[in-house]
Amino acid sequence: LPGMMMAMIRLNVPSVFMYGGTILPGKFKGKDVDVVSVFEAVGQHAAGKMSDDDLHALECVACPSAGACGGQFTANTMACVSEAIGLALPNSAGAPAPYESRDEYADASGRAVVELIRNGGPRPRDIVTRKSLENAAAIVAATGGSTNAALHLPAMAHEAGISFNLFDVAEIFKKTPYIANLRPGGKYVAKDLFD
Repeated sequence: LPGMMMAMIRLNVPSVFMYGGTILPGKFKGKDVDVVSVFEAVGQHAAGKMSDDDLHALECVACPSAGACGGQFTANTMACVSEAIGLALPNSAGAPAPYESRDEYADASGRAVVELIRNGGPRPRDIVTRKSLENAAAIVAATGGSTNAALHLPAMAHEAGISFNLFDVAEIFKKTPYIANLRPGGKYVAKDLFD
């Protein structure tokens, strides 16, 4: 995802970022589970705290649909960034992969690109500003997003010719409250942020 956004900025042609969406959570013993749940279960199994049958049952339900990992890992973090920075349509980043609204966002994104071409812009470098990068960093911090974004945001800034580095990101991270209790460290999955 960050590479695609960097390419949009570098090429600076009318474009709209479209994320494929997050996976839906699985259900195991009444709880939402995801791929990290399987990793944790493998450790529990190795320690003798989970049976073969339970591990197998969890593995069979943890990833029930198409989509990127269900926590606030790099893909979902950078999807939030795409929207916060202005390269994606509003509300388009959060819809899970199997939701019908994903098709609607794809259609709307295509129509938006046609309008951008027809109107001659705005182009990505018109949209990506220092302020939009700061906004994106705040979204990452507020959602407990992947720390990989601390490297991807300055790389995107570089493509736009904007001075914005790891220290700038760290300062924003320090002053932004964490408000979304998302996995991997929290309770909720990315789908919950959308719903």
